[in-house]
Amino acid sequence: MSKEVFVQKRYDFVILFDVKDGNPNGDPDAGNLPRVDAETGHGLVTDVCLKRKVRNYVGLKMEGQAPYGIFIKEKAVLNNTIEQAYISLDINLNEPPSDPGDGKKRNKAGQGQGKEIDRAKQFMCKNFFDIRTFGAVLSTGANAGQVRGPVQLTFARSVDPIVSLEHSITRMAVTTEVEAEKQGGDNRTMGRKFTVPYGLYRAHGFISAPLANQTGFSDDDLELLWEALVTMFEHDRSAARGLMGTRKLIIFEHSSKMGDAPVQQLFDTVTVKRKDESKPARDFSDYVVSIEKDKIPQRITLIEK
Repeated sequence: MSKEVFVQKRYDFVILFDVKDGNPNGDPDAGNLPRVDAETGHGLVTDVCLKRKVRNYVGLKMEGQAPYGIFIKEKAVLNNTIEQAYISLDINLNEPPSDPGDGKKRNKAGQGQGKEIDRAKQFMCKNFFDIRTFGAVLSTGANAGQVRGPVQLTFARSVDPIVSLEHSITRMAVTTEVEAEKQGGDNRTMGRKFTVPYGLYRAHGFISAPLANQTGFSDDDLELLWEALVTMFEHDRSAARGLMGTRKLIIFEHSSKMGDAPVQQLFDTVTVKRKDESKPARDFSDYVVSIEKDKIPQRITLIEK
């Protein structure tokens, strides 16, 4: 990451993705039913789910090598990873530094401890893409502080209310001899699968240049993020998720670090409407995506992917 240029502009973006005959984000508290707004019937996909897709894509492409390691990954033991930062920096793990803050007057020892926390934090940001992108809590074991990520995402919400379908499925096998004996050799296992016939989802994202400079989020990282958002579903296929894909990424590039317009003003220029309200949507072609370009301030550059 030497000599890289950190992001110097604010970015806001809209991402549209859809699902056909799949479950985009099951709710474990509801038997893995597709997440839904109980009052309106609109489908939901959490920000955590979308960040997982980005992490998985970057992990696959960059093969987990620094400076593109992934901190939050399957079966990871996070405190062990933080400890590796201490070991690499030759910081004594037997006396991990405590946060010298909390409004107390810092003595020389406290200042030294704070510097060690900062060193560990910088090491984690430098080596892990998802930390310098999304941030992380690094104080759960050997204290490396907390990182506030420059990139943030909202929940995705479907443009129209969704219909959740339940399907009975059969497996021509059982898992134990006991089950086989109970069925007299029939050996069938019944199950359930939940799908959405079709749903077009819209999520919003934000990138802060001042925070990017704090974590070291670079222009190269930014390009990798755009690539991941566009293609993150291509290597995330499964029967449960059906046919999913990013349909449109609309980016508002500001001309300065702090930005040139309120984000609501920019997002309001993007409208998504169904062509025929008399029948349910079953494909992206059933919608029209419009951008009121004349309402976008001149200092903001519109980028479509």
